[in-house]
Amino acid sequence: MKGAGRSIRGIADDLGIARNTVRRYLKSPESMRPKSRRQRGSNLDKYGDYIGQHLSQGLENCVVLHRELKAMGYDGEYTTLKRYESPRRSRRQPGATVRFETAPREQAQVDWGSLGYVGADGKKHRIWAFVMTLGWSRACYVELVRRADTAAFIQCHVNAFEYLGGVPRRCLYDNAKVVTLGRDEDQQLIWNQRMLDFAMRMGLEVRLCRPYRAQTKGKVESGVKYVKRNMWPSICFTDDADLNRQGLEWCDVVANAKVHGTTHRVPWEMMSEERPHLGRLPERAALAPYLREDRKVARDCFVSWEGSRYGVHWKWAGSVAQVGQRQGTVEIWAAMSASRCIPGPRGRVSASSCPASGRDCLGETASPIRRR
Repeated sequence: MKGAGRSIRGIADDLGIARNTVRRYLKSPESMRPKSRRQRGSNLDKYGDYIGQHLSQGLENCVVLHRELKAMGYDGEYTTLKRYESPRRSRRQPGATVRFETAPREQAQVDWGSLGYVGADGKKHRIWAFVMTLGWSRACYVELVRRADTAAFIQCHVNAFEYLGGVPRRCLYDNAKVVTLGRDEDQQLIWNQRMLDFAMRMGLEVRLCRPYRAQTKGKVESGVKYVKRNMWPSICFTDDADLNRQGLEWCDVVANAKVHGTTHRVPWEMMSEERPHLGRLPERAALAPYLREDRKVARDCFVSWEGSRYGVHWKWAGSVAQVGQRQGTVEIWAAMSASRCIPGPRGRVSASSCPASGRDCLGETASPIRRR
């Protein structure tokens, strides 16, 4: 500023300092530089060799080291030792990984996600999000169910394959009990037989992640997080059918319609290329044994299922019916006949007329429910 012709007064006014400070700096610039502080020693310096020996052996637990130093006479705090040790630790090399990509139809990844909300009754409820993601196109399917059991798991698979337009060659899962019941004494897998039979009927190969290594199916893990952070916060529903309608709409207009961050393409556009490679889905009638559960019809012509009671034809009293759920609608089968019911609130009778009439029953409409 002085070289540009400014006066000492002008420089002092611009910088907000005294004129004498400006004169002193112009006279001796070196005198205005801050002096380096003298490094203070640490009361841990005399234990430096002992600490260094521990660190060289990979023993970096400060709690253990603090206990040993106290026995040697150290009277300082644990936090002091932690600050002293931190810059002396060896840098850990982050583990590298290789992204695993698959060809069209080659693989789908499947997982559950747990979601919570407060219902109209003021109580906390939990619902399960089934998420399937195709490995190549990243197209995903989401369905929300009340139970994460084998019957619901199989039903969600069928609905997902219908939505995506075919069956992939293999599916990748974690070690959930809906797929495997554990391992025997020889560490051989004990499969969930019903799920394995279903996979064989579909022509689907079942693959499992290595235990405690969820990143093996990272594509669907990211999909579950996406559901929790992007879809669930905006959900407001009246019943399970309404909830799944909104879930499918989210898949159509958000998850599968936006450019994917990894492929840099829209999943629906890639899906149009992958769909011709997918396997053919068997007729639903051939899958019926896998999609229903046995329930005894009471003498009052009601069937209990998932905390609610559903009225059926009076001729079914005392017989064994098969109950299943499809897209939020309960289906009850007996003697090759079907009754379809819209689920009502849990713990309530879901029938608008006497079951003896033989007409399909319609459940009561629940109050609007907003997620927690």
